[in-house]
Parts: sequence; structure tokens; C-alpha cells
Amino acid sequence: MRFEYFVVDAFTRKRFGGNNAAVVEVERWFSDKLMQQIATENNLSETAFVKALDKSNYEIRWFSPITEIDFCGHATLAAAYVLFNCRGNSGEIFFHTQEVGTLVIQQSADGRIVMKFPNLAPIVADVPDALLKGISITPTQVLKNRQAYFVIADNEQQVRDCKYDSEALKLLAPHDVVVTAKGDSVDFVSRYFWPANGGDEDPVTGSIHAGLAPYWADVLGKYNLHAHQLSKRGGELFCEVTGANVIVSGFGVLYAKGMFDIDDE
Repeated sequence: MRFEYFVVDAFTRKRFGGNNAAVVEVERWFSDKLMQQIATENNLSETAFVKALDKSNYEIRWFSPITEIDFCGHATLAAAYVLFNCRGNSGEIFFHTQEVGTLVIQQSADGRIVMKFPNLAPIVADVPDALLKGISITPTQVLKNRQAYFVIADNEQQVRDCKYDSEALKLLAPHDVVVTAKGDSVDFVSRYFWPANGGDEDPVTGSIHAGLAPYWADVLGKYNLHAHQLSKRGGELFCEVTGANVIVSGFGVLYAKGMFDIDDE
């Protein structure tokens, strides 16, 4: 059977920036094995599979090249971008997930994709030896949520200069690692390392901002935040903390669309 797919650069205003994700719409779920094979073949940070329930309700699942992911922000943005800009959707979209509930998505007048995520604020955590061996900086504080260890650095330059050991960080599985600090020209910056679940460094990680934004909102005493992820591709995110939710928004750019053929199951 032949299926259409899209590739969208997420959390960027320019093509070849941000984080790219593939989006595949399906009428019924493929097997987990086949979805993983497709994601591995795509070899992007994530491939989002989307199944329509009605005109505004969808189920969504995310796969990295090596495993299914509980929660992925940039591939959610990419999927919403396709539905709004290539499929004619308007108003609100509801993405129903297996692990993080229902995500409510809108598109603002300026084209920004606005996503309502659960508040996943981290809490203070013990510091595993593998974490200290896996990064080149000495943290001022370490926290953790369901997704990652949060390493708090002294300043933006430390985040930029941070080196990492993928083999050591793999020992933290299933958790990843985000290194973050107050920004020089934005409210906060970060880098995200996930060798246990997808790759060495993720270009832009929308989901981790459901934890970063609440942390920095408390530190900075402000609840509308502008963030940069300092990967090679770079990413721009806008966050708002609203109690039980974190609004994470950003722009997307369509890179490609095409077709692929698979055998029917």
C-alpha cells in the first residue's frame, strides 16, 4: 500500500533549523514492529503516526529510530503543522496519547503552533555517578522528572561548552539528560542528550520544556518565557506556565512530502 508522509522542521522559522520530524497519517495502526521499522528507515529524531478519530480528534504515537517515545513535543508540532497547513484543519486539535493524556493544539494568527502540555516540573534528585561521569560540568543543582535529569549550570557559556559521554549517559536509562542555565539574551537555554532513547544530542526537545518552563518560571518569577535550545541546528520556543499546564509554542517549516510503499499487514 502507498502512504503519504511529510517532513517538517519544528521550532524554527527557517528551513534546516529546529528539529525535523516525519508525519505519517494512518487509517488504522500498523503493528509496533512496522512503525518502528518506518521510523528507523526515516532516521529522523522522531516519526509521528497520527490516526483520525473525527475532524478534530486524533490519536498520536511517536517513534525515534530505536524505540517508541512516551512524549515528543517537536513531532507533535510537526503533526499539527501538517493538519493545519496541508489538511485544512482549523480551530482546536486534540491529540490523544497513551502516556500524557490529551494535548490541545491551536494555530495562532502569526502561524505559530500553540500546544497545551501537562506541567511536568522536576523535583530535586540524587546525583548518579553516571551523570557526573557523563557530562563535563559540575552541576549547581540536579533535578529529575519522568523524562530526564535536569542539570542546572551557572551560565549560558557552560551549557554551550558542555561535553558529554554517551556511553555513561546510557546508564541513566530510561532517563535522558537536559543541561540548562539562565540565558544571556533569552530567559533560559538548554541542551538535551538522549543516547538511551534516540541519539546523542537532540536538536530541539519540545517535551522537556514542560519541565524546564515551570523550573525557570519559579526561579525568574515570570510565567511567560522565551527559550533557545543550543544545538547545532538551534531552536526557538515560547512557553507559558498556567498552573497544571505548560503552553509550549513555536513555528514550523515544511521541508518535504512524499510517498512510501509498504506491504499491507
